[in-house]
Amino acid sequence: MVAVVHTHRSLRACLNYNEQKVKTGFAACLDAGFYPMEAADLNFHQKLRRLEMLTTLNQRTKVNTLHVSLNFHPSEKPSEELLKEIAANYLEKIGFGGQPYLLYQHFDAGHPHIHLLTTNIKADGTAIHMHNLGRNQSKKAREEIELKYDLVQAVNAQQDAALRFKPVDVRRARYGRMETKKTMSSIINVVTDQYCFSSLAQLNAVLGLYNLVADPGTEDSRIKQHQGLVFRMLDGQGEKVGVPIKASDFAGKPTLKNLREKFIKNEPLKTGRKSRVSNMISMAFLTNVNSIDALSVALRQKGIDLVVRQNPQGVIYGLTFVDHEQKVVFNGNELGKGFSAKAILDRCTDRMTGEGKKQTVVTAEGAGQPGREGVGNATGDCAGSQEIAHVDHGVSRFTDALIVDGEQTAAMDWELKRTKRKKKRRIRLSAG
Repeated sequence: MVAVVHTHRSLRACLNYNEQKVKTGFAACLDAGFYPMEAADLNFHQKLRRLEMLTTLNQRTKVNTLHVSLNFHPSEKPSEELLKEIAANYLEKIGFGGQPYLLYQHFDAGHPHIHLLTTNIKADGTAIHMHNLGRNQSKKAREEIELKYDLVQAVNAQQDAALRFKPVDVRRARYGRMETKKTMSSIINVVTDQYCFSSLAQLNAVLGLYNLVADPGTEDSRIKQHQGLVFRMLDGQGEKVGVPIKASDFAGKPTLKNLREKFIKNEPLKTGRKSRVSNMISMAFLTNVNSIDALSVALRQKGIDLVVRQNPQGVIYGLTFVDHEQKVVFNGNELGKGFSAKAILDRCTDRMTGEGKKQTVVTAEGAGQPGREGVGNATGDCAGSQEIAHVDHGVSRFTDALIVDGEQTAAMDWELKRTKRKKKRRIRLSAG
């Protein structure tokens, strides 16, 4: 987790920044702590008034606003309830326990993150000291929360270039929270313009990352019979939800006919881009990858999403690789025989079998030789320690990647500065 602490002079500007995100569908107000009403029942002025009432008790303190963003690793998917708990815990640990606050979840970046807004003026008129808050109290609170909730630790601020490669900067479709057609149109336009794919399944591999699907209909449906195509939202379980929207209703006209023409044009463009994906897969198997899930995690760190295709019975019949660096999509068999679904599954099975044999041999050696009871266990512990150290080293260097993603910090400061009112120019009157 990465905590970015900002102190400001204007509560209104900070609140307006978050509320504008809510209006445009880029954020949601999750909680209003120590408010007399639920967040959903509060309007802008009620949210602001609760905090401003405290600031009137101390006119001497000019910097009276705390605005914090808590950023999580892209691999983490915290629930709304967990975000609320983490926010309250964080404020308590930095000395803001009992202060009224507003909690917003933002959807405008490639990683989960929340914003906290509160004031440092207490009910008795005293001010909470905020000098070096980010360096001292916040750092300690972050480390404790990472351990308590088993979050990815941001212990090293070195840039990990592999984690810079995020999917295109479009917000994930969230059914029930945004204007459906507007959100879908934004995602479809970006994906069809930027990504190189050669089938409907490959297009859906990318769209699925944003909870969207291009649906040609079932065999006996009217959509299928008329060669039609509709786009639909997906929920958290990948199930279709909401009303389908015809492809011809979107400005870009991503109909099945137009997409098929695009498939043909894209095919030759993919030829020279296979080596990076196949090399990354091969390099992943040189590490401790022994399952599809482990392979998916390893590839994601290199900017490649692995989409597993399986039937209703859960049998895997295909693998699709979405390379966000080259903006290209490949099925496993396009990369070569050694990268088909069957070949990859066989390699995972062989790795698991091989590791089981190694563990058996180590135990047998330790038990079978007098006076060396601890040798086998010591070898196993040492290998385990090296593996853990490797994983921690890899995931701990995501700090800069989170901040780089969308230039969040700079953008937030800029938008807040824009909201400041211009000072009125005084008109001087000449004497006489």
